[in-house]
Amino acid sequence: MADEKKIGVYLCSGCGIGDAINVSATETAATKQKASFCKSHSALCSEEGVNLIKGDIASGETNSVVIGACSGRVMTDKFQFDGTNVVRSNLREQVVWSHPAGDEDTQMMADDNVRMGVTQARLGNLPTALAEGEFSDTLLIVGGGYVGMTAALEAAKSGHQAILVERSDSLGGMIKDWTRVNPDDAPYREPQDNPVPGLIETVKNNAKITIMTNTTVAKTDGMPGRFVVELAKGGTSSVETVGAIIVATGWRPYDANKLGHLGYGVSPDVVTNVELEAMFAAGPVKRKSNGSAPKQVAFVQCAGSRDPAHLPYCSSVCCSQSIKNALRLIEADPDVMCTIIFDELRTPGTAEEFYRSAQEKGVVFVKGKVATVDGNLTVTYHDDLLGDDIPMAGLDMVVLATGMVPNSTNTEGAAIELNPEQAVYSHDDINPAAPIQVAGYKDGVVAPAVQVRTQNEVPDGAPILNLQYRQGPHIPILADGFSDSHYICFPYETRRTGIYTCGPVRRPMDMGEAGLDAAGAVLKGIQAIHNVRHGRSLHPRVGDLSYPKFGLSQCTKCRRCTVECPFGAIDEQADGYPTLNASRCRRCGTCMGACPVRTISFDNYSVDMINQMAASCEIPDEFSGKARILILACENDAYPALDMSGINRHTYSAFVRIIPVRCLGSVSLLNVSEALSKGYDGVVLMGCKSGDDYQCHFVKGSALAKERMGKVSETLKSMMLEPERVQSMEIAISDSARVGKIIDDFAANIVKIGLNPFKGF
Repeated sequence: MADEKKIGVYLCSGCGIGDAINVSATETAATKQKASFCKSHSALCSEEGVNLIKGDIASGETNSVVIGACSGRVMTDKFQFDGTNVVRSNLREQVVWSHPAGDEDTQMMADDNVRMGVTQARLGNLPTALAEGEFSDTLLIVGGGYVGMTAALEAAKSGHQAILVERSDSLGGMIKDWTRVNPDDAPYREPQDNPVPGLIETVKNNAKITIMTNTTVAKTDGMPGRFVVELAKGGTSSVETVGAIIVATGWRPYDANKLGHLGYGVSPDVVTNVELEAMFAAGPVKRKSNGSAPKQVAFVQCAGSRDPAHLPYCSSVCCSQSIKNALRLIEADPDVMCTIIFDELRTPGTAEEFYRSAQEKGVVFVKGKVATVDGNLTVTYHDDLLGDDIPMAGLDMVVLATGMVPNSTNTEGAAIELNPEQAVYSHDDINPAAPIQVAGYKDGVVAPAVQVRTQNEVPDGAPILNLQYRQGPHIPILADGFSDSHYICFPYETRRTGIYTCGPVRRPMDMGEAGLDAAGAVLKGIQAIHNVRHGRSLHPRVGDLSYPKFGLSQCTKCRRCTVECPFGAIDEQADGYPTLNASRCRRCGTCMGACPVRTISFDNYSVDMINQMAASCEIPDEFSGKARILILACENDAYPALDMSGINRHTYSAFVRIIPVRCLGSVSLLNVSEALSKGYDGVVLMGCKSGDDYQCHFVKGSALAKERMGKVSETLKSMMLEPERVQSMEIAISDSARVGKIIDDFAANIVKIGLNPFKGF
């Protein structure tokens, strides 16, 4: 029949594989696993080896290829054949480079790896893209300050139309009236003219940029490639379809009214850095108390910053801002004495030249932590060098360097009341019907499902985009109000696919950094538009054509998939069944792992596939003394760490069988129970770091795996097995040197516990 699957297995004997294992024996293992044929070659990645595979595909001898060679993380350009499903079996990094050559256990490991590859090829199909109709190339930029205007201009330069939305009546943002800014050009020693006025004119004169002031986003629906956005201006509204959204809503200074201990509100001559900027713009700086020119000025750094009672983080740019303003005071009046009192001075890179310039021009730098500023402008600080509290008197003005607070919400707007379609879920199984209060919402509705939302994810204030998503209208944020744009795993990305943040709403940064950030976010938006047009996934599985499919005939409407999806890709229909917004989906499989009845799968990835791959391995009987441990390894961190361990020739127990998974969030409890019932002596879920400083590329995979594994003890108890047989491990990509010992320790503990009594059943 035309659609008959013909699985061709190709084994490489290069890179030491042929010296470490009996390739002929592995060929036999492949054919016994119902592969159509198995061929070996001394260097499959060579032109001759690649042509061997291409020739068999062209002749119709195979339409599904299993390559037993190096890790699937390398040689992807060589082993990619259009229209053919390709499975990689890792014989090099995770078998022969990490286990003794010629050893019986190494041979068994190689054979099992190929068996798993053949099983994966048999159950998997080449995914086809989901065509979704028309797509827009327009970018929507929310925020008309320096960062938003830079983003709009970058979009226009790339040939894309841009809609620039600003809620106030003019462009420019907070810094439009500042006269000078920190240097961004060589020699980086003097304050520079503010580029914002000129940028405003450039943006206004660009035909590809549509400017909409006095406008807010009333509603955002749809998905990347075709977001449907309702824009409100006064009493009217308009609807635009855009391909990607850039959020550049900027920052605001920390509320100095909370800093009474630093003299704000006590003396009119205690001002903030931002207020001093306005004084520069108005003319010569004068004291508010008597109109005289200040002669002795102290700049207090970290005013409310790096303080758990106020802002726990460093705003990074305050030091350079104070240096700039001190230089400007001295420039206007060389007799002014400016003192900058700092806890830790932060002037990296080119800002170091700015710092040296200030020293040369007489700015005094004092290391110490300011405790109080009284009504007489006496600043008391703890001098680190003297080890004592020192009063600084005789000042005419005190300038507080307040930190940057991200505009992650429209703070002047009212919080939106959560409705049942946007229910917040709780872990609390004691009273699942009780309402809960969540910051930014009122009377949240609780349902008996797994909670993956934290208070930090639901900010105070009205949402900027008012997303019509099942998981609520806000862009999820990290601690301290900054949008969740992880600096390791996905810079610029948010948990809402196709929506990118840039500038100080993402993290504190100066104008130079923010301009580059805007360009980066626009490029990500353009990349999103081009990928989704072809049905391809975005970061981190860029180019993946697969997507989750729902077997609604068995769906129980439990809503776990809609709640646990880290990216808000799944909504609910009116009848309660899930519906996929395909281009929002990042193909992590979290919904698959969440589904209690296994109705969700991908063409090339499923719960059943993982189970059958594990079952395809030969399990030694209870008399062999050989344990078998199944490792389900995250493809983003744990699997690369295992590869690196092999590259560095670190060894570990040959009792393990490794199956890469897209994310630990895709692992079902059934994968664990099935493995144990088939005779595996232990199961390890090896994933990324979880918590506030997570390193999970899919945000919550490791945390969700921990949550689910917390319930595995009930399964183990019903099977009369020890809880130590199942363990969740967090492995960073840099942990290659220690991952082997972690595996060995687990294997030793399994041997100590004893082999699985289910062996042989």
